[in-house]
Order: sequence, then structure tokens, then C-alpha cells
Amino acid sequence: MNQLVNLNNFRVRASGRLFSLLLVLVTILLSFLTTACDPSEAITAEQRTFLNLSLDFLGEYQLPKQKFKDTPVGGLSALTYDRQRDRFYALSDDRSQFAPARFYTLKLTLDPLLTEKMSLEKVEVEDVTFLTDKNGEPFAKGSLDPEGIALSPKGTVFISSEGSPNQGIAPFIEEFDLKTGQQKQSLRIPERYLPNDPTKEDQPPRGIRENLGFESLTLELGSLAAAGGDPYRLFTATESALFQDNLPPTSIEQTRIRLMHYLIGGFAPPTLVTEHVYLLDPLPDGATGNGLTDLATVDTGGHFLSLERSYGLLSGAGAKIFQLAVSAATDTSGIPTLKGDLSRINIVQKKLLLDLSKLGIYLDNLEGMALGPRLPDGTQSLVLVSDDNFNDIQITQFLLFRLNRVR
Repeated sequence: MNQLVNLNNFRVRASGRLFSLLLVLVTILLSFLTTACDPSEAITAEQRTFLNLSLDFLGEYQLPKQKFKDTPVGGLSALTYDRQRDRFYALSDDRSQFAPARFYTLKLTLDPLLTEKMSLEKVEVEDVTFLTDKNGEPFAKGSLDPEGIALSPKGTVFISSEGSPNQGIAPFIEEFDLKTGQQKQSLRIPERYLPNDPTKEDQPPRGIRENLGFESLTLELGSLAAAGGDPYRLFTATESALFQDNLPPTSIEQTRIRLMHYLIGGFAPPTLVTEHVYLLDPLPDGATGNGLTDLATVDTGGHFLSLERSYGLLSGAGAKIFQLAVSAATDTSGIPTLKGDLSRINIVQKKLLLDLSKLGIYLDNLEGMALGPRLPDGTQSLVLVSDDNFNDIQITQFLLFRLNRVR
């Protein structure tokens, strides 16, 4: 009996020593992990949210005033790049006033003598495509305000129009044939973006505001590989807040914009999947207005570039490029107004990449932005274009950048 008791005591003491040894080992391991790591190597929340991107300015080209096939080349408000043809399509925001609504095919040539710092040598207009409705008829004068363009994997382009609420003209996002310019299909725009029915009385203002509608348009990067019919994603946003989201002039809070995400293709009609809140940067000193003028997808993980343009008689034109992260943003499609408290809403996260006023060059009315071809050194190009408003004292300005990404 005493032997059995002694044996049990031995086992208890051995178990206790083993537990103590394991506890010491765990403590040493934790101490090593917390002291061996360099704090500078710790991953911050910003690093988890954003890609490691930067921009290098490479050069500028000013397109001479010209006519092409009896159309004034101007009002270029949007760009999209055709990688297969190595050409850009630039949308004119002419409301069929100076010539029928249209987009141009452009060839951009790099300076072959500048190997270390590439630059734009020339921009050439090669063709013009006129937009027509489903019946092949040109759009009537003043019936549209084309502002955004994006190339699809099906050999078509999507084009957005701001419309004109003052004239009862609704905005649209429509698909057009790339070669003929004929309309193919329309995306359904939610009623919250549309002007109220003028025949109904006592309705509060609703929808886009004049000249502040769908300015930006982009497709998910890699969508051009989906030519076999797989669904792809389209993104757009209003230039500024809707009537029902617009804050009072005395408010010091940032303007609240809605960014939409469509799924297109497959067996179902184009569908609005989600909508997010994008906060416009505060109005720069001396500026009288600003807005979101374009978007460009960077990857398939919810990262974008955004272009915000500002203007003012004293400040002149300005522009900023931001990186966006939308993956954690709240779906606001069921929220009728964004005037309220946003503390429970995850907004689109933004990070400033470049304030173009720091470049030391004259900036015109920059509205269009698109990822372009790979540069000779293998890096990604980014191209911006300005809308000269068909004004003789303004210019059509192309800016070339290198988009760096450190993985």
C-alpha cells in the first residue's frame, strides 16, 4: 500500500515538473517573439489596407487645336486603353452641339531618345466614331452629356452621360459597339439617381445635380480576359453628392459621393451589386469647386485610383490622385440619404498618391485617367487628359506617369 502511495506521489511530482517545464518554454518563446521582431517591420493597418504604390511624372504633351473629319477635337473628358491594338479611345463631352456625339482613336508615341526618363513625343488622332441610338440615329443636340468611357471584353465601350436634370434629361450608362458606335444595351440606373417626375408635385429634390453626374467609369482590371462570356465588373461614381445627400453650404464635413459596382455578363441582365460612400477631399484654398472626375482599377482586390479635380478663378485648376480601398466598405444602396451620421458606415478608404500642383507645371481641366501600356522598362504607365471645354484659351493636355508597385 505504501509503495502504491509513493508511486502516485512520484507521478504527481513528475507531472508538475513537466507542466512547469512547458510553461517556461512557452514563456521563453513568447519573449523571443516579442523582442526579436523589429518594430519597424511590423505591418501597419495602412499597409494591410493599401498597395505600396507611387507615381513618377514623366512628361506632358499639348495636343494642337485641330479638326478631324469635320469635328473639332476637344472636350476630351475620359480615356480608356485598348491593349490589343495599343490605342486609346478618348471621349468628347460635346453634347452634339459642335458635331455629333463621338469618341476618338488616339495613338500615343513615347520619345525614343529618352531611355532613362520616358516622355510623350506625340499624340495623334487616327479615327473618330460617332455615337448612335439603337436605331442607328445620331443623338439629338443637347440630349446627352457624355463624360465616362470604359472598354469591355466584348469589343464594346460603355459610356456614361450626366444628363441634365434642369432639362429633365436623365443620366445613363450604355454599351456601344466599338466599331460602329451604335447603342447595344443600357444599364438600369436606380431611381435615387434620377430626377423627380416633373408631373408630380410636392416632391423633395432627388438624384444627380446639374453637371455633377456620372463622370467616372472603369472596368475591373483583367476583365479583357473575360471575352468568353464570363461576368465582369463595372464601376462608376457621381462627380459630387446627389440632391438628397448634399450637405448644407455651412457644413464643414466632406461631400458624400456614391460609388456603384455593377456585375455584367452571364445569363442575367446587368445588375447593381453594391454601392459605397466616397468622401470628396475638402475644397482647396482659393478654389470654388471640386469633384471626382475619373476612376481606374488597379487590381481585382478592390483597389482603385481616383482623380479629383478642382478649379477657381484665383487658384486655377488643380488635381489630386488617390489610391482607394473598397473591400471593407459598407453597402449603402438601401440608405435613402447620406446626410445623417456616418459613424456606423465603413466608407471607401483613401490615400493621397500625388498632388499634381506639386509638379511645377501648368494644369488644365484634368478629367480623364486610364492605365496605359507597359513602359520600355516594364513598369505600368498612367495617362491623364484635360477637357479644354472647346475654349481657345484652354489646352488639351496629356500627362504621362509611371505607376510603381512594390510587392
